[in-house]
Amino acid sequence: MLFNYKYGGSSSIVSNTSSVGVSFAPDTLREPTYFVGKLNKKIAFREAISALHDVVVSDMRFKPKDKTAYKEWVAQQEGIFLAEFLESYNVESVKARIEAIRQELRGLNQERDRILSPFYRAQRRYFDYLYLRDRDAWMVLDPVITVHPDEVFFECFSQDESTYGKLESSYNVFKEINEFQCGTTNIDYSSGLYNEFQKIRDYKETDFKIDPTGFAVKTTNETEFKEVKIDVPDSWVRGFLQVSSAMTLPTTSFELHPMDVYNICLLLRRFKEKTGPRSIKFILKPDEPIVLLFEPFNKEIVCNRSIFKGSTPQTIRVWGRRRLLILERLIAITKRFTVHLLGSGLPSFFIADLGDMTFTLGLSGWSANDWSRVGNFDLMAPRAEVDGFLSQTIYNALRENWYEKPDSLAKRLNIDTKTVLGALGTFTQAGKTIFDLNLGVYRIRELSRDPLPIHKLRFDNPREEAARLLIKNNNIHINAQSSSDGLSMSATIKSGGRTFKPSLFIDNDERLVQARCDCDFYISNKLYKGPCEHVLATRIAYIEKKTPSQF
Repeated sequence: MLFNYKYGGSSSIVSNTSSVGVSFAPDTLREPTYFVGKLNKKIAFREAISALHDVVVSDMRFKPKDKTAYKEWVAQQEGIFLAEFLESYNVESVKARIEAIRQELRGLNQERDRILSPFYRAQRRYFDYLYLRDRDAWMVLDPVITVHPDEVFFECFSQDESTYGKLESSYNVFKEINEFQCGTTNIDYSSGLYNEFQKIRDYKETDFKIDPTGFAVKTTNETEFKEVKIDVPDSWVRGFLQVSSAMTLPTTSFELHPMDVYNICLLLRRFKEKTGPRSIKFILKPDEPIVLLFEPFNKEIVCNRSIFKGSTPQTIRVWGRRRLLILERLIAITKRFTVHLLGSGLPSFFIADLGDMTFTLGLSGWSANDWSRVGNFDLMAPRAEVDGFLSQTIYNALRENWYEKPDSLAKRLNIDTKTVLGALGTFTQAGKTIFDLNLGVYRIRELSRDPLPIHKLRFDNPREEAARLLIKNNNIHINAQSSSDGLSMSATIKSGGRTFKPSLFIDNDERLVQARCDCDFYISNKLYKGPCEHVLATRIAYIEKKTPSQF
């Protein structure tokens, strides 16, 4: 997928003994989005934006050890090993000949090293230069920044696409706000900016600017604009959409004291596992301290400062725990951490409350399982059927305020809340809105300038296609029962000479909360890879059966 950007220059930081100027160059091809102000919470912002940089450069994919040099050495020594093995069977003259050849080979190897050593040194310097000076070429896409009436927030993905970062800065972070224009844009971000951010000090006046002059029309100095074309993998964009969908799902939530997160990071720094399982087991009991069990060495952290306020005991395991070290830099400036767990092996969100800022760290089920690979969370999100005109009306109403809670929006438009959630869920999956997990509001955030090719990104899931085929063949018999908490459904589905009996529960917000089935897919994966086709067919068939009676 090709993205075109045109930046009004390059982002930069100018620092001297008394002041620091931070200027981001926005994409001038998008609608004007800018912000000009002076930072008030300088140190906290420096640490938070640095943690966001740690997300961008994070890559937890397995990197096998390079054995090229060892294999070359073995190939060179193979003849020597064979000669030494046969040496006892040769006469003294042959031994002398072998020793002479060995001396000659040693001399040739020394001469080779002497000739090639300048090349190897130059090669090492070149790769060091790339790592330190030109890491921008390794970044997949520049961060996304959004300006809203109440805050400015940055979003980014890690290189392995398994970690999502979001930094929200309310306007209280700034002591002067000169001008701003709401919207979303990409900003020119280079790795060198990270080093410049470290120069921010509390005693220096710091200007923060998403440069509004970048949108001025200039015909006499066109070279000031920097055009960039980036071929972005579909998985990167799909990952953003899956994160947004996952945020709308129900979670098990609790708070952790900053010292508890410090203890987690300390344990991860002190011990390195060599075998699996590499997981953290959250042991949650009502009105008791939260207990964290680290496998495989079975070390416990009892969080005496953090009490679980839930009503039912739970045990939830999460993997890819070393990504939590990204939070290490935020511990000193965080008031509390709020943890949202979707379930064992499912994504988790860690929200750091920095006072007037909020840092959200979104982790996929495990490091090797990036956000876009197998977790089809859009299939579990609200899926109420809403016609196009009404959906656009809801979107336009949300755009008037830029952010709003679904209940408030439904009341303002005199529309059922389920309908509003269904429409906003559709726009979330299209990259036009995002759910703010911290405040519980939907926000306008258009991920790209042009409409995204949803048919490619959502890739009509093969299980959804199979579900449609089951419905078409009229092989489903559904029993549904409503309650104050939501809707319980069970079904009997005949397919391939077998009879399947899926069951599911949908809450009052049209979200798939629980599901079970006796098919092979569910037995193997539970909901880690999204619901099976039988659960999907039951849900879709019920909606289609109910829809005609609504008009």
